[in-house]
Amino acid sequence: MDQVLANVKGNSKEKFFKLLSDKALFDFSIQELGLVEYNPDHNLDEDSWFKVEQFSEQSFCIDLLQKDFISSEYDDLVKSNFINIVYLCAIQGDDYYFQKITPSKFVTKKTIVFGEVAKLETDDGRIVINEIPDAIYQKNMDTLIFRNLATISSIFKGIDELYKEATQEDVEGFLNEPFVELSGKYDAKKVSKLNRKRIGLANDTLNNMSFEDRTQIFSYIKSYCHDSLKFDEENDKFKIESDVDLKLLLYGIEQRFYTTPIGSEKRLANSVEKLT
Repeated sequence: MDQVLANVKGNSKEKFFKLLSDKALFDFSIQELGLVEYNPDHNLDEDSWFKVEQFSEQSFCIDLLQKDFISSEYDDLVKSNFINIVYLCAIQGDDYYFQKITPSKFVTKKTIVFGEVAKLETDDGRIVINEIPDAIYQKNMDTLIFRNLATISSIFKGIDELYKEATQEDVEGFLNEPFVELSGKYDAKKVSKLNRKRIGLANDTLNNMSFEDRTQIFSYIKSYCHDSLKFDEENDKFKIESDVDLKLLLYGIEQRFYTTPIGSEKRLANSVEKLT
């Protein structure tokens, strides 16, 4: 049985209420979507969504998804609480569809209705339902899929921990690595938000590399960036003079550079996806 629940803000301990029964809110197929492990530096294609597997085991998974849904456990939402809706959850089969509700989704309109005579009517209020949900939880797969982490962070509190932005300590630690030499006025305070995110990923990558792997990756970076990223051969250090230099180094650590088999054109992959 299809159900639509509303999560409401307020002092009540019960936050979910029944809004609609026997109604499918979303007509959206997930069968043809390409699913990509969440990576904050990945730019999604139009037909791709991020995925987080084993979602019920994550600290930011909500209680609703960790138990079987029993309709009788939820009271109906009263009219006075409509304005307090935070998000909707449509349970359709084994899938849970989520839509965040912002003030812009509440619509009140005046209309002129033509009957025997024209008359003015005012809608009490409507909620606009998006064609595409903000997130979908596939219970039988225990997987959450979504496109924008910021949009769903108010639904799944703490999910932004997936956004691996390095702390100031992490940034300073990376810039103090023996293969990095800061030059000019560039320092940890000037590192952009995007590069902080990339440092978070690069630190994980480097921690899983052996000394031999690091030597190989640095040779790889030099071979692709010799014209754009200065390297001190005597001291084995990359000179970082700007945020652009740092980005090239970080992309190199993630092995984003490649050469086309036809034409031998050197390129940078703006996003990567593992092939199975």
